[in-house]
Amino acid sequence: MDQFKKLHDGSQLLHLPNAWDAGSARLFESLGAPAIATTSAGVAWAAGYADGGQMPVDVAIAVAANIARVLTVPLSVDFENGYADDPETVARSVLRLIDAGVAGINLEDGHAAPQDLAAKVVAIKQLAAQSGKDIFINVRTDVYLKGLAPEGERVAEVLKRAAMYAEAGADGLFVPGIVKPDEIAAVVAGTALPVNVMDWPGVPSAAQLHQLGVRRLSAGSGIPQALWAVAAGMGKDFLATGNGGPLMAQAMPYGDLQALFIPAA
Repeated sequence: MDQFKKLHDGSQLLHLPNAWDAGSARLFESLGAPAIATTSAGVAWAAGYADGGQMPVDVAIAVAANIARVLTVPLSVDFENGYADDPETVARSVLRLIDAGVAGINLEDGHAAPQDLAAKVVAIKQLAAQSGKDIFINVRTDVYLKGLAPEGERVAEVLKRAAMYAEAGADGLFVPGIVKPDEIAAVVAGTALPVNVMDWPGVPSAAQLHQLGVRRLSAGSGIPQALWAVAAGMGKDFLATGNGGPLMAQAMPYGDLQALFIPAA
């Protein structure tokens, strides 16, 4: 957790590619990612569930543990709403993630009252401390993503929630869907929490985000969505013609993939 927290110090923008299983996580680590985050959507789809709290918590934890098994860099898990309403239940689940080697989580408010998320943060921090442990809690507010406030009032609503979450013990603030530079700057200036934004149509460049004071940039579910589209196209080609189509020529070599998972001698 300490190593992961240092990556939010602002010296450079933390780019977090969002993995969906142990293989994709190991691939991104091999490309130089200083830490790995997961996408709950990608994890759910790969496990055969719809996104949005539909995946059983035991499945989510098992996937996280398997990802942590193959990594040497910190792992942050998109834990949706904690897969429960009761703060103590969520805290016990998060403790299982800590025990599996997870350094951080995303925990979202969605359409629930912000007080509910704050209570979960308090419960997690208290239970972790009792066990002599800690975890980086990146609270995700869906004010922009789900339109929880009218345009023109969203910055104020984000900052009101950010203050509540910071008081509860949150370590970071994730505001997916925010794209306007002036609004991003206002959120950064209005909270002491390191701000995380998501790759989204219209979002400023990584260099601009760093200048605005953003500490963390997430890929979201875009990479797995693109790969599902590629797989669908190749599957259609194979079913129609018996071959995977022109993209087969761009396939990553078998040996290169194998090398990702063979321990160094």
